[in-house]
Formats: sequence, structure tokens, C-alpha cells
Amino acid sequence: MRLIAAKSLEEGNELAKPIYNDRGQVLIQKNIKLTKAMINRLLHLGVTFVYVKDAISDDIIIHSPVSEEVKIESMQTVKSVFNSFKSNGFKDKGFLFSKVNENMTELVDTIITQIQRDQEVLSIMSDIFISDDYLFSHSVNVTMYAVALANEMKMTQKQIRQLGLGAMLHDVGKVFLPEEILKKAGKLNDFEFDLIKTHPELGFEFLRSSSDLPLLVAHCAYQHHERMDGSGYPRGLVGDEIHLFGKVLGVADVFDAVTSQRVYRDAMLPQEGLDILFSGSGTLFEPEMVRLFRDTIAVYPNGVTIELSDNRRAIVVRQNHKLYNRPVVRVFSENNQVVTPYDLDLATKNNVTVTGYKMS
Repeated sequence: MRLIAAKSLEEGNELAKPIYNDRGQVLIQKNIKLTKAMINRLLHLGVTFVYVKDAISDDIIIHSPVSEEVKIESMQTVKSVFNSFKSNGFKDKGFLFSKVNENMTELVDTIITQIQRDQEVLSIMSDIFISDDYLFSHSVNVTMYAVALANEMKMTQKQIRQLGLGAMLHDVGKVFLPEEILKKAGKLNDFEFDLIKTHPELGFEFLRSSSDLPLLVAHCAYQHHERMDGSGYPRGLVGDEIHLFGKVLGVADVFDAVTSQRVYRDAMLPQEGLDILFSGSGTLFEPEMVRLFRDTIAVYPNGVTIELSDNRRAIVVRQNHKLYNRPVVRVFSENNQVVTPYDLDLATKNNVTVTGYKMS
């Protein structure tokens, strides 16, 4: 299967993976030949990338360490919890927090187990879920990225568990903000942006009053927008004034934010998201965390078409462990001429580099 931009779809293309909503319902089944109406619907729903059937790449396996069932359950749980918080506000929280701690900790434990057992890199591009609210999918994605990074950093199981729970709830303060601002398609004005910047403190104040949640979970909400050079918010913390969890979440939060489809812009590709992190390495983000994070994600996911430095085009077949910018690829074009496909392991070809994606 091949990963292409949804805007490049043509009538007759067949989906290689189904498209789900965040309730686990199939919106469009795989093996369906797409019509113009279906393509327009996908674009209207904000789908950026899709997997299509392709004779050259039919044997390519798309795999994620965290199962689709767990991701769907996680999104449903986050949605239910956040909507309960929104309805009840700052009152009657005792019972809610008790259930949240129980349900979310169980989900976080499952995510941790699957990531640690599989040891495969993460590729959120391989997930085609349509969520009616970015906040829910973002909370789950950030949890997976944070757990994978924490695992790479050799944190203890207790630390990873607390961080995972904090990641699930890091943006909870946003449920107390006006929805029309959170989903605004255009640029925020100064007043609106200042209001958005209150969500870490709102989340902290909300979570820290719970006796059922570790205080560190509240600090995850408080510090995920702090930056190493003091340019973050809400307190402008510098360097080691920021808790370890706050630094991890800063990396995971930014990467998912820029590589996710938003109402005001298209999703960036993983390499572009990494470029943003590396441009802030040492100033905004902890350099070692950025370096380790690179080893937890598929920079060039299986099924994506790439361009090589010697004018060849190829589809990524599989990843090389710890060399995720040098995957095994299937070359199908040389100097703009179609050739009989053959596989090439970039880990053994130091004179050839990936120069970019080709998503059409």
C-alpha cells in the first residue's frame, strides 16, 4: 500500500486501509473504489493522507506498536472524561477524579505495555481516524509520543506511568475555554491568544485539587508550554526550573500539533515536524530529548514515496532500527524514467540520502 496526499486522490483509487471516526465506526471501508463524492467528503472531513492500493507496494506492511482498538478506546475515554469535566466544572469532582484515575491509568498501562513490547517506531500518519475534536486525538497522540520518548530515556515504570497520565490530561484546561476560539479557522487576535494561554493554569488548578491524581499530573498541565530559554508560558520558567515531564511534553506536544491536520492549516510531514524541534534544540527544547525523540518515530513511514539524492524515487518498505532516516526502500523511478522495481537498503548506501517526500 502507498501513502499519498488526499488532495491527490483520483476516481477509481482503492483505499488500502479503512477510515474510522473516533467512535471506531468505519466511515469508508477499504477495497472501495473511490468516487468523486467520496474524495470530496474525505477532503471536507480534513483527511490529509490516505493509504491506497498499489501494485508496486501491495506487500508493504503498515504497523503501529499501539493497536487501533486501544487508540479508539483512548479517544472515546478522553472525550467522555473531558466532556464530564466541562459539564461539572470545578464542582463535584471527587467521584469524577476517582473514575478518571482508574480508567485512564488502565489505558496508559496498556499503551505502555504495547509500546515496550513492540519496540517499533511510532507513525501517527498510519492512523486514519476522523475526530470531531482535535483536542481528543491530540491528547492520545501526545500520550503515545511521550511514553515512547520516556521509554527511550530509560525512565522508571512509575515515572512513565505518571507521565502518561499527565500527557492524557495535559490540555484539560482547554475544556473551560470558549469552543469558538478553540476551533477558530482564522488567526487568533491578541485577546483570544491571551485567553488560550490561560489553559495550562486552568488545567493545573483543576487537577491539583484531586487527591486521586498525583500532583505531577497537574504539573504536566501547568508546564507543557514552558521553554528552556524562558520564552514559554504561563510562568516563563528557565532550564531546570522546568520539570522533566514538562520538557518531555513540550517536545511531544509541539510535534503532534504541527503534524496534525488543523482547521487553519494542513498537517506537516514528520521530517518537517522534526526540523521544527531541531531548530529549537538547546533554546526551546532539551537537545538530548529531541535527539532521542527522533529515534522513536518513523521519519519516513512505510508506504510513503520519497525522492533520493541521486534522482531516484522510491517507496519506503520498512524501517531500520535506530536508523529511521535511512529505511529500506523500493526504487521505481530513475531520472524520471520508470524502472522495474527493486529494493535498496539506505543503511548500506552512505552516498545516497533522502531529499524529500513525494505525496502526489
